[in-house]
Amino acid sequence: MADHDSNSNLLVDNQAPNPDGNSASENESDVSIVYLTRQVQESISLAKRHKFWEAQHVGQFKDLGDSSLAEGQIEPPTPLSEVKQEPYNLPNLYEWITCDMESNEMCTEVYNLLSNNYVEDDDNMFRFNYSKEFLHWVICPPGHYKSWHIGVRVKSSKKLVAFIT
Repeated sequence: MADHDSNSNLLVDNQAPNPDGNSASENESDVSIVYLTRQVQESISLAKRHKFWEAQHVGQFKDLGDSSLAEGQIEPPTPLSEVKQEPYNLPNLYEWITCDMESNEMCTEVYNLLSNNYVEDDDNMFRFNYSKEFLHWVICPPGHYKSWHIGVRVKSSKKLVAFIT
């Protein structure tokens, strides 16, 4: 217990008193945040790190408290003239489709695809568990674009294997 107390006071003992009467200046708070962030990063085992997110252009734990990083967009918006107008080619066994979510049959297919395959965690504890009516309500708000509901089917069986919205 004595070791724990002496280590927990280490950060506080090394801080100089603030003449304004405040317990810590903004700079000291930043140092504390950086210190705590490093402690958290070092305590996360390699197996528990988020390899996917660490490779993406999103904020990283290691960057917390780094005031040299600019706020704002990562990349400038792409002009519409530079956006690819044709869909990417799929392997020959598959085809792109537009999913008409107003069709009860298509809504059921999308619902079954998501409820049987969409899992939110590694332990398979949080599965897609919404009603078909809720799914339709979320995907089809007033003014939605039907062309934004894209699916991928197996050509031979017509089975829906992907849904993008």
